[in-house]
Amino acid sequence: MRRREFLGVMGGAPVAWPVVASAQQPAMPTIGFLDSRSPETLTDRLRVFRQGLKDNGYLEGDNVTIVYRWAENQLNLVPELAADLIRRQVAVVIASGGLPVVFAAKAATATVPIVGIFAEDPVRLGLITSLARPDGNVTGINILNAELVAKQLALLRELVPRTAHVAVLVNPNNPTSTESTLRDAEQAARSMGMQIQVLRASSDVEIDAAFATLESRRPDALFVHQDPFFGSRRVQLVQLSTYHRLPAIYTLRDFPEVGGLMSYGSNIVDAYRQIGIYAARILKGTKVADLPVVQSTKLELVINAQIARMFGLTIPPTLLARADEVIE
Repeated sequence: MRRREFLGVMGGAPVAWPVVASAQQPAMPTIGFLDSRSPETLTDRLRVFRQGLKDNGYLEGDNVTIVYRWAENQLNLVPELAADLIRRQVAVVIASGGLPVVFAAKAATATVPIVGIFAEDPVRLGLITSLARPDGNVTGINILNAELVAKQLALLRELVPRTAHVAVLVNPNNPTSTESTLRDAEQAARSMGMQIQVLRASSDVEIDAAFATLESRRPDALFVHQDPFFGSRRVQLVQLSTYHRLPAIYTLRDFPEVGGLMSYGSNIVDAYRQIGIYAARILKGTKVADLPVVQSTKLELVINAQIARMFGLTIPPTLLARADEVIE
């Protein structure tokens, strides 16, 4: 073969080579991330979730793809978003943003692994049969919010000793968690000689309306139920409680960080690191049954001392000593 003919053959060869090489590359696994909120409310949590993946060998865009689906606080959209992720044949679903998201993901698939964040015992909820060895396709982390209601009310009473009448704000669109919260709140309040007043809100307008009703029957303090929607509206809630001069306790440190009085609950950021770790282990082949549901152990009490002074409250030394952080 003459040199000119040889170059002609070689000139046509590269057209086929990349196709062959590409076909030999293994498909990049895909994680489906399903949440009831919007992405701008989860910046820190997404960062630690990705860090949990990275620490275990997976970097988004490098060797794993993450497909995000956001319901923008419209829970009626969650089932279809979950179904869409399953149609995309994701390797694992992250169910974040409340129990309705976990239930929607489980309804969408009985085979694709689901890693969820639970506000209360998933065994009692019927999501799994055993914490130690989940038998289906669901595992994750229990952040114990429902189990902490009595403790949260006791802490509120300790900081605001005059409390005899407490308002409890719940989201009716999150019925499972709301039912548990109200049941435990009523029992705890009764044991402490307090009365509760139930406020319900599932939108910005309803939050404003709930606080407006407090003018006619004013409580001594407020307990805000842990709900992803309320978390996304924390600035609104903190501003209203301040305007109405209503001392309040929340479950997430996000609230005192923006001017709320106090919070007591699980370290939610750490929970997102854990689901990142579990997602990576599933991608590496670990079965859901071998991933026990993690019980959150990082409970933190955060007090905003500046807001306490504004309300004319003196923080007891015993409470200060137990606080994980005091914001000045």
